[in-house]
Amino acid sequence: MLRLPVIEKPLNPFPHYEMMRNSEPVFQDQETGLWHVFRYDDVQRVLSEHATFSSRMSGGDPAGTGQLFAASLINTDPPRHRQLRSLVTQAFTPRAVEALAPRISEITDDLLAPVLAAGSLDLIGELAYPLPVIVIAELMGIPAADRDRFKQWSDVIVSQARPTPDVPGQVAPQEHSTAGAEMAEYFMGMIEERRRHPGNDLISKLLAAQIDGEQLSVVELLGFCALLLVAGNETTTNLIGNAVLCFTESQGTTEQLSAEPGLLPHALEEVLRFRSPVQSMYRITATEATLGERRIPAGSPLVAWIGSANRDPLQFPNAEAFDVARSPNRHLAFGQGIHFCLGAPLARLEAGIALQAVLSRLPGLALDPGARLERMESSIIYGLKELPVTWAA
Repeated sequence: MLRLPVIEKPLNPFPHYEMMRNSEPVFQDQETGLWHVFRYDDVQRVLSEHATFSSRMSGGDPAGTGQLFAASLINTDPPRHRQLRSLVTQAFTPRAVEALAPRISEITDDLLAPVLAAGSLDLIGELAYPLPVIVIAELMGIPAADRDRFKQWSDVIVSQARPTPDVPGQVAPQEHSTAGAEMAEYFMGMIEERRRHPGNDLISKLLAAQIDGEQLSVVELLGFCALLLVAGNETTTNLIGNAVLCFTESQGTTEQLSAEPGLLPHALEEVLRFRSPVQSMYRITATEATLGERRIPAGSPLVAWIGSANRDPLQFPNAEAFDVARSPNRHLAFGQGIHFCLGAPLARLEAGIALQAVLSRLPGLALDPGARLERMESSIIYGLKELPVTWAA
């Protein structure tokens, strides 16, 4: 029996994905009952066909955080999903997102200015982490003093690797429960505060919103708050970090992008394909389904491996090469179908501004030769704990 192993080199899971695409592209772990899907066409179908592959996960949410994500967008199907999504769509329209560009540039400048003369920094800790946390916290009206608490909670929640609950070094379930409870308690206080003193932030707008004449339930409000905060910082933090890793390890790329800034949007899409910040998504079969030649019974939990689909050579010629000019590039990094990432325009904008600043102000950008890169403890999220870089100060 072939069983999904703990990846020995989590910084490079891609050879494992390749092996599974070639040998067991649709595979069931007999011990857990969990199905795993690795090829592009199958992953795309799982993410797209919501009537067959439901987002309603039974038995609680994967991080053990109870009520926090129970009624969030990622765990609902139509028609409720459509109603909930419509409430926050206006906050993430291209026009609304573009209006944030001056503030994002200002924050980026404030973060880089103190270190320009140093010649080295941890790009994650000093830029990629604080930038998106500040942006999403300001959108939600969260006080600056509380940002670090949210980053800690967020990291604990995404560190859950659901398919392999006994992975050494993985955050214990108790720690997930504690983080979820603390986060829920904090948001309950924020919600009550906004009831008494509404502002112009997203939480106040959600409190005032109605669906068919009814306001959102407390559980739905909590789900929105948690999802916006976690998704709003984790994805973008890791997109920025993964981009700098890709640019610096691909010979000549930083120089090329510095000389041709117009290539940066294409390079960012290639980063999303090559090192997707989100490596996997969970579904459950609402009806019996067939993927490849495997019949999957109704009610089966399933993992769609986005990180593997984005390296599938049947979809991407020379898939193992990082190519800033790749076209077409139909990656699945932001999902597909009705659950396509609502914050994708914001993530692209933040990453684009941050990376343009890094390339233009840190000449000779390179990985610190003594760096020991470690991936954050998650099979869901791909990102680095630290990214030490140097430049010609």
